[in-house]
Amino acid sequence: MMSDAGFDSVSGGNSGGVSGGALKLAATDPEDIAVLSALLQDAVIPISEMIYLAAESRFALVANRFRWEDAPAEKVSGRIYERVRCGVTFDRVTAVRRRNFDQAQRGQMFDLLALEATNAYVDLVFAGGAAIRLEVERILCHAEDFGDPWPTQWRPEHDLDEGSAT
Repeated sequence: MMSDAGFDSVSGGNSGGVSGGALKLAATDPEDIAVLSALLQDAVIPISEMIYLAAESRFALVANRFRWEDAPAEKVSGRIYERVRCGVTFDRVTAVRRRNFDQAQRGQMFDLLALEATNAYVDLVFAGGAAIRLEVERILCHAEDFGDPWPTQWRPEHDLDEGSAT
């Protein structure tokens, strides 16, 4: 489970671990980032909810995250799924590089496909070819759900042969 990947898991009012409760995780290496990537896959992030605070060496974002931990492995017709807001901070960030981003488009939304990391950087990879590279002294990331989840009938699907989300 997540503790095997070096994450701290805290339940949000539920004694059953992450499932059914709020997510609260810390990532300190590429393996932890891989686990966080799975939980943040298909998150929708407005460009206005991403900021680099250079004076604090911090990059922060708020994502509308699909709750994969509560979704069955296969899509179930008529099932109601959930999304929740999740705050994510990366500390010890020394530089931020963006590809295919227009900061002037404050209403633009991005679909997160994955987080990829080495000990020197974390990449946020988005649909449509956009990406953000966070150059880091070392990986230090925290993610925490906040607010109440809301219902959605839409469950992200991926064509594994094409490698794209639908």
